[in-house]
Amino acid sequence: MPAPAPPSERSRTARFLLGHVVATPGALDLVRTHGLDVLDLVHRHACGDWGDVSEHDAQANDRSAQNGTRVLSAYETRGGKLWVITEADRSATTVLLPSDY
Repeated sequence: MPAPAPPSERSRTARFLLGHVVATPGALDLVRTHGLDVLDLVHRHACGDWGDVSEHDAQANDRSAQNGTRVLSAYETRGGKLWVITEADRSATTVLLPSDY
């Protein structure tokens, strides 16, 4: 899996609309327990830093950001993996554990 892009190499501009940003109870518990910055993860997602995904999935996300289909980022944190998913209609973005899916 490719390493996340350093902050200097990431776009600081959102590539697509997020809609309502929500999180599952499991994700919120992990964020609270481990003191994670969930807003940073959502910002990375919106700006095209897809996190810990395969090159194939990163390319699919690049296309999805342009053509309006679902976008899924995955971030390995000190508390475990978190996913950030933006729906195809851009109505909502959800932060969740993979097991919440």
